[in-house]
Amino acid sequence: MKIYSTTVAISLIVSFLLFFSASSERNDGTFRVGLKKLKLDSKNRLAARVESKQEKPLRAYSLGNSEDADVVVLKNYLDAQYYGEIAIGTPPQKFTVVFDTGSSNLWVPSSKCYFSLACLLHPKYKSSRSSTYEKNGKSAAIHYGTGAIAGFFSNDAVTVGDLVVKDQEFIEATKEPGITFVVAKFDGILGLGFQEISVGNAAPVWYNMLKQGLIKEPVFSFWLNRNADEEEGGELVFGGVDPNHFKGKHTYVPVTQKGYWQFDMGDVLIGGAPTGFCESGCSAIADSGTSLLAGPTTIITMINHAIGAAGVVSQQCKTVVDQYGQTILDLLLSETQPKKICSQIGLCTFDGTRGVSMGIESVVDKENAKLSNGVGDAACSACEMAVVWIQSQLRQNMTQERILNYVNELCERLPSPMGESAVDCAQLSTMPTVSLTIGGKVFDLAPEEYVLKVGEGPVAQCISGFIALDVAPPRGPLWILGDVFMGKYHTVFDFGNEQVGFAEAA
Repeated sequence: MKIYSTTVAISLIVSFLLFFSASSERNDGTFRVGLKKLKLDSKNRLAARVESKQEKPLRAYSLGNSEDADVVVLKNYLDAQYYGEIAIGTPPQKFTVVFDTGSSNLWVPSSKCYFSLACLLHPKYKSSRSSTYEKNGKSAAIHYGTGAIAGFFSNDAVTVGDLVVKDQEFIEATKEPGITFVVAKFDGILGLGFQEISVGNAAPVWYNMLKQGLIKEPVFSFWLNRNADEEEGGELVFGGVDPNHFKGKHTYVPVTQKGYWQFDMGDVLIGGAPTGFCESGCSAIADSGTSLLAGPTTIITMINHAIGAAGVVSQQCKTVVDQYGQTILDLLLSETQPKKICSQIGLCTFDGTRGVSMGIESVVDKENAKLSNGVGDAACSACEMAVVWIQSQLRQNMTQERILNYVNELCERLPSPMGESAVDCAQLSTMPTVSLTIGGKVFDLAPEEYVLKVGEGPVAQCISGFIALDVAPPRGPLWILGDVFMGKYHTVFDFGNEQVGFAEAA
C-alpha cells in the first residue's frame, strides 16, 4: 500500500511544479503532452508547514459495505509535481489535475461542495451545464489524517488534449477540508494506476482511452527534464515512447502485484558497496506523484548518514544501543537468527516472521525507566534497526568498537518526525553515489540527482532526496521511486505486457 505521512521535506524540495502547456498527436499512434516548469511559491511553503503536522497515513476508500471496500493509500498532493489541464463535460469545463501513477481515480471539486474553502477557490464541476452528464450517485470518500475528501460518482466525457473519453466515471468532491487543497495550484487528481486500487472499482481514464481506441498501444511514458535552466519541463506520452528522451535500452521488470506499478527490486548500494538490505528482494513502485525516493527507515538512515544528512537525534535509539548494542553484536556473532534477537533480549515478541512490540513494561536504560506501550514500540523498532545496522558492519569486518560507534551515529541520523533531512550544499562533491538494483542492473544516482536544492545563492537549502517509509510485511518493505529516480531514468508503464521499464533519460 502507498503509505505516507505529510512532510515538510517533500513540499519544500519541489523546485518546480509542472503543468501541461501543449499537446499533440502524431501519426505514429502516440499522443504527447508537453510539460512546463513553475516555481514553488511562498503560499505552498506555508501550506506545507501547516499540513506537515499531520501524522496519520493518508487513506482512500469507497463507502459502503466494509467487506467490499476498496482501499488505496494516497499522499498529500503537495508532494505531487505533475499537473495539467483536462476538461469534463460538454461543453468542456476545465480543471488542472495531478497525473499520478500511484492512484487510479479521477476526482474534481463539485458545484455541490458548499462548506469547504478549497472549493470556493477552485473551479467546480457543474453537471447541469453538461449535455453528456449521466447521474451515478454512488458515494465515495478519500480519508487522510486531518480530514477527508468526500463526494459521489458521476459519469461524463473527459477531454485530455484532443482525446475525448466518453462516459468516464469520476468523483465529484463535495468536501475538501484542510489547507492543502486551499493553496494547491491543481484542482483534482487523475490516477494512472491499475483498476485494482480504484475507489469504487471505477475504470481509470487510462483504461477507457484503450477501450475506446483513442491510442494505438497500451503504453504510456514519463520524461522529466531535471535541467532547471531549461524552460521545457518534460513530457508525458500516451500510446508509446519518445526515442529522443532516453539513451540505450530500457530495463524491464514485470509488475508483481497489480494495483500500483509494483515490481521486485534488488540490493541497495552506497558508494558501490552492497548494504545487503534487499539482497533477498524488496518490492518497489514507480510513482509519478511523489517527489522523493522513499524506503524503509533502517536503510534510509544508513543512506542519510553516508551523505551527511542531519536528522533529529533519537534518544530512544541511542538508549537501546547503549544498553543492548554489545548483546546484539554478541548474538549475531554466535549466529543467532537475526529476526529473533530483539525478542530474545526482551524488547519485542516474535510472531514467526519479525519482532513486534511486547506491549508490556520493559527496562531499557540505566535508570531502569519503565516504558509505556508507545515507547516500547520505539524500543522494538530501534532494536530491529540496530540488528540490521550491526549485521551490515559485520559483513565489512569492522571492529566491534567501530561497529557500535557507527550504530550510535546512525541513531543521530534518524529522520526528524516530519521526515526531512538537510544536507550541506557545499558538500555535494564528497557525497557517495547511491544505487538501486532493478532487473539485475544497477541504477546509479549521483549527489546532484538525489539532493534537491530550494532557492538560490546564500539562502539556498539542500534537502536529501531520501525519506523514510515503513510498510509492514507482506506488502513491505516497499520502496517508492518518485521523481528523484524518475527524473534520472525515463520510465515506461507498459500496460499491455504488465511491466515497467527504465532507461537513462536524455
